Amino acid sequence: MRKLLALLLVLGFASFTTPMAFAQEGPPEAAQVEETTPHTTAQAVEPAAPLEDEAAPAPAEEGKEGPTGFQALKEKFIEGGWQFMSTVLICFILGLAFCIERIITLNIATTNTDKLLSRIDENLKKGDVEGAKEVCKSTQGPTASILFEGLKNAPQGPEAVEKAIVSYGSVQMGLLEKGLVWISLFIAIAPMLGFMGTVVGMIEAFDRIEAVGDLSPSVVAGGIKVALLTTVFGLIVAIILQIFYNYIVSKIDGIVNKMEDASIGLVDIMVANNVFK
Repeated sequence: MRKLLALLLVLGFASFTTPMAFAQEGPPEAAQVEETTPHTTAQAVEPAAPLEDEAAPAPAEEGKEGPTGFQALKEKFIEGGWQFMSTVLICFILGLAFCIERIITLNIATTNTDKLLSRIDENLKKGDVEGAKEVCKSTQGPTASILFEGLKNAPQGPEAVEKAIVSYGSVQMGLLEKGLVWISLFIAIAPMLGFMGTVVGMIEAFDRIEAVGDLSPSVVAGGIKVALLTTVFGLIVAIILQIFYNYIVSKIDGIVNKMEDASIGLVDIMVANNVFK
């Protein structure tokens, strides 16, 4: 789990620090191009100017290619300021790491309960309780662990089996819900950090108004734009993590329902095969 979190953090920062470097190196090249263009146009021959004017629109139209979605996202991320954008990015990476870990764990924990109960029934019909226990041991998932606890307490009667299933079921429930608290925490923190960035940006915008002494759109627009970008990214992170969170909760509910059905089916199978003597 720690290796997964560290890997996602490194990949996240690497993907967003490279565009910042390119963004810083871009303006000097543009300035050089702007400086060289006046000299070249001044030296151009006047009769050739109409031909250049006619041929100019074609390269301009060919070169007009808007940025891709990921490039636009990175540009907006850089414009929003690294102070609050970095914290929102950290929340997204950590929350996504917990979501991936839970999804993988829950998919591994999913068991075909009908097949498991049928194999247990085959062994109990032969009177082989130890064989039924081995079937549970060799099967992954919390359902098999609960059924194993029930079979282990079979000599003590049906009440002991039910009590063991209920007690160990609560333990397995806690293991299934492990990490959900952190995911919900990142879902709540991400938009709050975005709103905080917006408030700080608005304060800076009003400071500029106070320093300039003039309420003009050019003074306020830039600060408000940067401030609102943090809120947008915070809400995007919260929405993505909320979708994963709801999927994980529904997956846990499905596993718990199968666990309960399998527990009831185990008691019925044990009664039908006269395990309780």
